Amino acid sequence: MVDFNKPYLQAICISAGGIPKRSVEAVYVSCRGLAGDGHDHEKHNRPEQAICLQDWELLQELAQEGFPLACGTIGENLTVRSLNVQRLTPGTILRFSGGVALELTKERKPCYVLDSIDPRLKEAIVGRCGFYARVLSEGIIRSTETIEILERPFSPSLPNFVS
Repeated sequence: MVDFNKPYLQAICISAGGIPKRSVEAVYVSCRGLAGDGHDHEKHNRPEQAICLQDWELLQELAQEGFPLACGTIGENLTVRSLNVQRLTPGTILRFSGGVALELTKERKPCYVLDSIDPRLKEAIVGRCGFYARVLSEGIIRSTETIEILERPFSPSLPNFVS
């Protein structure tokens, strides 16, 4: 049962490539990203961009501005609620209640792919496009898992969490 007083995972989304991504209840997370999730552009196929997270609240805000958005529409893998991932910093570690751990690596920048949703979205979403993360601890992740925020200075030379 989810504790709605804590940050939690609203949705897990995957696709063979491109957008939108479809919601699944659970998926295996490896250092390469989510099982069954592909990328249409090779530039996204990197360990430091294994997973993309987006705040549910920002999707709702953008929807109220007239953009037809739901979980997975803009290509995020994990839609999070009550986390405010957009205000976190690189190096922040997120531990999910099922054991998966991620390290935020960089803010996601909007690209031309969003034009297929609405040509105005690319500009409207600046600063609200989500965050990329690398996987520190692999495992199965399930929707509604709670999220614990742990912080440490970012350093590529630090060892992985637990694999």
